[in-house]
Amino acid sequence: MEAEIKLKKKWRNIRLLSYIALLMIGLIFILFISFVIYLKILGPPPLAIPQSTLYYTADETVFGESHNGERRYWVDIQEISPAAIQATLSIEDQTFYQHHGFDFKRIGGAILANIQAGQKTQGASTITQQYARNLFLTMDKTWRRKISEAIYAARLEFHYDKEQILEGYLNTINFGHGAYGIESASQFYYGKSAKDLTLAEASLLMGIPKGPSIYSPLKSEEKAKKRQKLILDAMQENGYIQAEEEKGALAEEITLVGKHPHHRADMAPYFYDMVQKELKTTVGLDERVIALGGLQVYTTLDAEQQKIAEEVVEKVIPDSSDIQVGFAAMDPQTGFVTAMVGGRNYDESPFNRASQAIRQPGSTIKPFLYYAALEHGFTPATQLRSEKTTFEFDHGNSEYTPHNFNNKYADEEITMAQALALSDNIYAVKTHLFLGEEVLANTVKNFGIQSEMKPVPSLALGTSGLRVTELLNGYSMFANGGKKVEPTFIKRVEDRNGKVLYKAKPNQEQVLNPQLAFIMSHMMMGTFDHRLNGYASVTGASLIGKMSRDYAGKSGSTNTDYWMAGFTPGLASVVWTGYDQGDEITLTADKLYAKNIWLQFMEQSIDQQSEEQHVFKPPSGVEAVPMDPENGLWATDMCPTFRLTYFLKGTAPGDFCTEHLLGL
Repeated sequence: MEAEIKLKKKWRNIRLLSYIALLMIGLIFILFISFVIYLKILGPPPLAIPQSTLYYTADETVFGESHNGERRYWVDIQEISPAAIQATLSIEDQTFYQHHGFDFKRIGGAILANIQAGQKTQGASTITQQYARNLFLTMDKTWRRKISEAIYAARLEFHYDKEQILEGYLNTINFGHGAYGIESASQFYYGKSAKDLTLAEASLLMGIPKGPSIYSPLKSEEKAKKRQKLILDAMQENGYIQAEEEKGALAEEITLVGKHPHHRADMAPYFYDMVQKELKTTVGLDERVIALGGLQVYTTLDAEQQKIAEEVVEKVIPDSSDIQVGFAAMDPQTGFVTAMVGGRNYDESPFNRASQAIRQPGSTIKPFLYYAALEHGFTPATQLRSEKTTFEFDHGNSEYTPHNFNNKYADEEITMAQALALSDNIYAVKTHLFLGEEVLANTVKNFGIQSEMKPVPSLALGTSGLRVTELLNGYSMFANGGKKVEPTFIKRVEDRNGKVLYKAKPNQEQVLNPQLAFIMSHMMMGTFDHRLNGYASVTGASLIGKMSRDYAGKSGSTNTDYWMAGFTPGLASVVWTGYDQGDEITLTADKLYAKNIWLQFMEQSIDQQSEEQHVFKPPSGVEAVPMDPENGLWATDMCPTFRLTYFLKGTAPGDFCTEHLLGL
């Protein structure tokens, strides 16, 4: 009887234990299902991390970057050397492809080893756990951080495949010296892409994250090599390499660079600043996204032209001079700014004199005035008298007496073509007042000039200030036949995943009359044509012997500002020189800097391009006739000189020159 009672009690206990076991299994299952549902509800954790934004030239070469002191460049796992991947798996997580975020066998072994040693000697974090820590957590050694790390690791494993996790890990680990991620580290230590790492380089590199301040070969070559051997041994044990390969890798001589490839605007710092501004104003991005969004910013910068511009400025203006410079170049057909120099030393003064400084343009304003005159019935042959003149305005209450350079006047009638080439101020003011002072002020707006133009008699001589980039914009519209353009610095912007966020769309709206734009361009070529000499030499006389092709251009000056602006159909550029504080320029040599910089830049830059881009081609609707530049009449064989001059069809001179019929 007693035995029967004991047996019943035994079975009762067994049943109780079974119920408890089933209950525990059920609870564990419910907890597991709940945890899975929880992970499902939470969704995939965002993998966005701060990444360096890179800036590319027009030929897609990096010339600068922005970051927060941590250089990060994300690359696909296919763009990482297999040796680097194998080294990582061997030293960090040999069972990476077998576990689901946690290696419990390894955790148990680490706990036992740490208990035996009486201190923490081994870690058991998997690649997934380390990636979670890199993405979302700090390095604090607290239980709260450990629990958060486990949850993040589980979310990563639940929502992403192994390749994505491994790629993310390799792109986020710290290699020291401000290099985060394998691409940044490879560039810093070896000056090459991660896809090109050799076995020796990869094994040395992947030893660094264990302790960048300890195992960096730039800190301790001895410790780095010991760590490298440990990794190579692990790779051999895991069957990734053979003994001979390990021996060869250990013997390979590795060249260390120790320099980040991209700095804040290695070149063109003023251009770089303009791109930063455009990212905010035109693209509409905030500063944090710009600095850390991992953007790919493809700019319009022509590296060769920028180099030429910087070298020419340095060569032309001596170190002993305090003269400053503002320079910009543009493709007239697109509005793409190809080069910019905002000053002689960015570190001393980041103020951009090409885009920020407003200075009086002097006679460079005259082509806009004469374009307006052409619209109002003037032609290149239209004559006005050049003589010292006092103009009355404001209903006779005010007077204005302009002067020509060196007080030289023709004291007779001259043509518009000659007036432009000689930069005759009397002709310009007469034209301005004839048209009405508001006409020029309104006309310049069609050329993209936004600076305020005061409608006064002296406006014809460029007394209202504007920016280098504005004048460049206006001259480019002459060069492209009258199509609307505006200075453009960014071609397109892509996010870290290659999605296009912004793409420039050049405006090809026809704003000017294409025939008149060409006629004006051809008249501006007269700046460099001795045949238009009269009571003075053409203003581009000092440059003529140095030119290898046709240019259209105009110089301008005040007591404090010297300009040279000009173009071909394929390239336009503008130079301003002067003192920041507006001091008068007195030395003759200082007055020539703008012209010399402009011509040297144009000559060298165009040599890099096809000749076809720079040929002036007349549009339909114009005709060329041989004009005597002195009187604007149709030249005969008896005339001592003539210049083919373009007119709208039907407006060319109707009379032949008779002044030279007797050879006089």
